[in-house]
Amino acid sequence: MDKSTWSPEFSQRFADREDELKWLYMELYDDASAYSRFKEMLYQCYCRRSEALRAMDAEREARPDWYKDRHMLGMQMYVNAFAGNLQGVRKKLGYIEECGVNYLHLMPLLESPAGRSDGGYAVADFRKVQPELGTMEDLAALTADCHKRGIAVCLDFVMNHTSEDHAWAKAARAGDSEAQSRYFFFDNWEVPNEYERTCPQVFPTTAPGNFTWCEEAKKVVMTTFYPYQWDLNYRNPAVFNDMCENMLFLCNQGIDVIRLDAVPYIWKELGTTCRNLPQVHSLVRMMRLAGEIVCPGMLMLGEVVMEPSKVAPYFGTVEKPECQMLYNVTTMASIWHTVATKDVRLLQHQLDQVFALPHEYGFLNYLRCHDDIGWGLDYAFLRQFGFEEVSHKKFLNDYFTGKWPGSPSRGELYNDDPRLGDARLCGTTASLCGIETARSEDDGVKLSWAMNLHLTLHAFVLTLSGLPILYSGDEIAQQNDNGYHNDPLKADDSRYLHRGNLDWSAVAKRGTPGTVEQQIFQELRRLEGLRADHRVFDNDADTWLLDTADIGVLGIGRYCRGEKLLALFNFSDGDRWIDMSRELGEYSDLVTGEAQDKQSILLPSGCFAWLLCDFDKGEI
Repeated sequence: MDKSTWSPEFSQRFADREDELKWLYMELYDDASAYSRFKEMLYQCYCRRSEALRAMDAEREARPDWYKDRHMLGMQMYVNAFAGNLQGVRKKLGYIEECGVNYLHLMPLLESPAGRSDGGYAVADFRKVQPELGTMEDLAALTADCHKRGIAVCLDFVMNHTSEDHAWAKAARAGDSEAQSRYFFFDNWEVPNEYERTCPQVFPTTAPGNFTWCEEAKKVVMTTFYPYQWDLNYRNPAVFNDMCENMLFLCNQGIDVIRLDAVPYIWKELGTTCRNLPQVHSLVRMMRLAGEIVCPGMLMLGEVVMEPSKVAPYFGTVEKPECQMLYNVTTMASIWHTVATKDVRLLQHQLDQVFALPHEYGFLNYLRCHDDIGWGLDYAFLRQFGFEEVSHKKFLNDYFTGKWPGSPSRGELYNDDPRLGDARLCGTTASLCGIETARSEDDGVKLSWAMNLHLTLHAFVLTLSGLPILYSGDEIAQQNDNGYHNDPLKADDSRYLHRGNLDWSAVAKRGTPGTVEQQIFQELRRLEGLRADHRVFDNDADTWLLDTADIGVLGIGRYCRGEKLLALFNFSDGDRWIDMSRELGEYSDLVTGEAQDKQSILLPSGCFAWLLCDFDKGEI
């Protein structure tokens, strides 16, 4: 390959990273020919990048922390549920802007087979959009419109596996040895059974085992998630080269943030759990370097649904970073635990770990997403308070499905495994908070409490450093979609309970005073606006836990350049008086603007307070 033909910009970017990139690549693959093809692929992807996207790259290189800005607000949505198709989303960008959103996460939309897609996570073609949603040209047009409005676009990149309908899988089934080398094929069950000794099952109830017999090939194939999702073999450099090219292709359609789906699983090793292996970090680091060379305005968001000790390594190091952002999944699960137990000690324990991480680390904070809620909590910590894992998981699921006496929640279980006493939880934020129950009972007192809790939980997310993201519909307190039970393609997957179509008639009520939709929409917008207006919410703020002297009340302190915030959240069943007299400064309620006596702060059940002291104004 003749480097003299490379553009000066590409040459410089590549030269700055070549030593590390080549070392990592050759350490994994020891294949000079494959590395040469990899380099040529990077240059071809660079050449295909539009001038508009290159200009945006330059802007973001000049301000690399753009995604950490306190003005950032995300929204996650399914294209079909939100507006039918990609063209429909383009027509609704005005509403997205009205929501204050400037980070749009489009759920999986690449071509995948109906009924065997796992919600779009079984990709049959990484270069085609699902036909009913539009075309790749439609996606590029949408991202271009978003960029004109200052909206960044995120898209899932399913890198652990392909659909069994992918061209590689079809060739593998037909006996093509090169195609089979892109997956994990075995002539018999001997080696797969060895893997099963140490490799946990992801879905032991709905998809037991990690392997499936492929009748056409007369071989066994690795299928960690579902039988129709075939695990890719990243030991093969052709797989890494081609998947990296697929990622860069999407970036060249205007995708700003690549969500790396199930990234801990992508390297398999016999005799291990096949999770979080060192080679995973080498692959992610190489993808980061490839992005910095071809499209430096792009970010990588890692989906690592594990405890904090296993999540943080996916940031890499300050010298050799990997993902720019990670999901704050443990905080999400802990907040729902706190709603049910009225006990903030686990949440304090978890936040203490997050607050201790460097400011360079960027989390995506959320209450709900497309997926279920798993109870992978720190049971070693909880045990000292009398919470045992199996019985506690049952309590949490009983509470959020409304079986527990007095619970207002209306959720459903996913992957229920009575043998292990385990299950995951589904439901929208509004229904889990009790809004659905209160409205069905026409109980104004219950409704007021549930709406306050809905807002309090969102205020908590807005209090944290990082990028807060809404799940589409939460801005109007949309409830569960129980109609999925009547759809044969969805009925077996309770996650569709919270994946219903956005109710545009309900959206229209956001302008009707007194409606639930109007109150939730306006109050959320006010909180989001306050966050954007005050530097105390900057990502580099110091954050710490406040001692509220009450296990039902969580306290978070923030300080940044003269502004100090005391954020208090009452998860208990009753009103609480909190004394913050030990905190230096005079405070006012950030939401109401009224002065606040810090010695006697009244927090009604399910409510919160943001108390601000501006030392620059002499309020000490």
